Amino acid sequence: MEHSCPLIKNVLLLDSEGKRVAVKYFCDEWPSLASKLAFEKSIFAKTQRTNARTEAEIGMFDGYIVVYKFIADLHFYVTGGDDENELILATVLQGFFDAVSLLLRNNVDKRTVLENLDLIFLCIDEIVDGGIILETEANVIAAKVAMRGADADVPLSEQTISQALATAREHLARSLLK
Repeated sequence: MEHSCPLIKNVLLLDSEGKRVAVKYFCDEWPSLASKLAFEKSIFAKTQRTNARTEAEIGMFDGYIVVYKFIADLHFYVTGGDDENELILATVLQGFFDAVSLLLRNNVDKRTVLENLDLIFLCIDEIVDGGIILETEANVIAAKVAMRGADADVPLSEQTISQALATAREHLARSLLK
């Protein structure tokens, strides 16, 4: 069946040795942990000698389009099917990359990412849900993750779960104090 919206297969964040830091898969094309690890190892082995530090690189690996960029000791990857638009995948990667940089105040290295792993996973969740791209603007992503947009005027349908719970908690506290 033909689909009209681009789909992301996975978002990977690996260290300089090719080990997982933060990964999220949005399809079942890699059904087991072993197949996921093999895919990650293969991608890392094919890209580790490239210099994707200034701009994102695009490659075709194992029938998938992979867009990747490196900073310090981290390797960022976004994977799509062979029929996806490379520019859209690159936009997702850049949004993820820039949002992480904003959240970590440009101190993007493995240690800092591991200390703030919750923010990294929230960042991925704000960008992609079930393979569907939700947001690519780094400032918007970082604001949602940092919950700076949790004002009372934000509609409940646009709040994250934690924002909605905080709003509900606040309303409950107000009603109990009356």
